[in-house]
Amino acid sequence: MNLRIYYSNKLTETSETVKLVYLVKKAVKAALGYMNFQFDSEVSLTFCGDEYIRELNAKYRGRDAVTDVLSFPLCDFRNGDEPDEELNELGDIVINLKRAKEQAEEYGHSFRHEVAFLAVHSTLHLLGLDHERSEEEDEFVCSLQDEIMKELDVD
Repeated sequence: MNLRIYYSNKLTETSETVKLVYLVKKAVKAALGYMNFQFDSEVSLTFCGDEYIRELNAKYRGRDAVTDVLSFPLCDFRNGDEPDEELNELGDIVINLKRAKEQAEEYGHSFRHEVAFLAVHSTLHLLGLDHERSEEEDEFVCSLQDEIMKELDVD
């Protein structure tokens, strides 16, 4: 499986973003592999801060609030779309690096771990899983995230 990441940065500070893009690519590939999605794929990745993600959240989800990550799937695998044998444009991942840093401190793990976790979480959304649908799906998504993060072993 080949994975292309198209990246943009909505932040003015850009320290270590190349390493973060590589980390996100690794996390997305790990999630796709764990879910046995072995098709060539593309993902658009945006790093941003509070203001940009709040605007997206309000515009596309009707929630005027800051969040840590947003996913915008281009396929609906859950409801009948089939993976393309040639190339799958999976969708967009938008990660709020400011919130990721705060959450890393809050949860007592590294910033890199939090960014990888958010990428895994978002990839599962791109594949059609949604923890907000039901308590059962929330438990299932949480268990998948835990397993994928164990495999990733990010510091």
